[in-house]
Amino acid sequence: MNRIHLIRNGAVAELRLDNPDKMNALSSEMLGQLASHLDAIERDADLRAVMLTAEGDRAFCTGADINSWGDLGAAEFARHWVRDGHRIFDRLARMSKPTVAVLNGHAFGGGLELATACDIRVMAPTGALALPEAGIGIVPGWSGTQRLLRLLPEPVVREMALFGHRIKADRALAYGFVAAVDPDPRNVAERLLDRALTLSPRAVEVTKWMLNAAEGEDRGAMIEALGSAAISASDDRAEGVTAFREKRKPHFPGR
Repeated sequence: MNRIHLIRNGAVAELRLDNPDKMNALSSEMLGQLASHLDAIERDADLRAVMLTAEGDRAFCTGADINSWGDLGAAEFARHWVRDGHRIFDRLARMSKPTVAVLNGHAFGGGLELATACDIRVMAPTGALALPEAGIGIVPGWSGTQRLLRLLPEPVVREMALFGHRIKADRALAYGFVAAVDPDPRNVAERLLDRALTLSPRAVEVTKWMLNAAEGEDRGAMIEALGSAAISASDDRAEGVTAFREKRKPHFPGR
């Protein structure tokens, strides 16, 4: 059953978690669906921004469905469940299009890590953030101890991960983790996306590459992407390709 839907709203791709009976907990099937949708969005030039939403009003996502990983052996748990989830969340974080997470309720564990992989977040006042993994004998596995530390003060992450505290919406706003707290976070997100769509798509894409490189988000690939984009517009590149196809020595103009 499809539990993550890709909905095209003009130039905006909405990714909607649809597992409200389990507070939108992520199963292995959902991770696979998310990966497939992210690939489709990245390749669709008509889609210029992404909004991540969830069904229901209690939770955005309360993490990973224990039924998907509870019986896995140690090697399989580390090699597949954790690394596959990390790879998919990295894909979201490195999207070339701006992304907004709409936290309509609680974001716990993997759900918080999923929201952290987006560019910005907006949150309902009833929601809370938490890293509850230690309470069930595991550790954050999808960047809760890595990417999250770039967005929240270290003592706050320690408070959540080591002491089990929940962070309410007002504190999340004060720390800058969320861009806004509003009873209708989707409406706020839509206004933000409407503004993003008035900007140059190419300028936004390249700016996101620069920001990602600056914060260490796949820095090597981002630097090479920027360099490749620059050289691809040069006369030298055009001459090189033409010469190769004509089976002759290239005469580079240096432009």
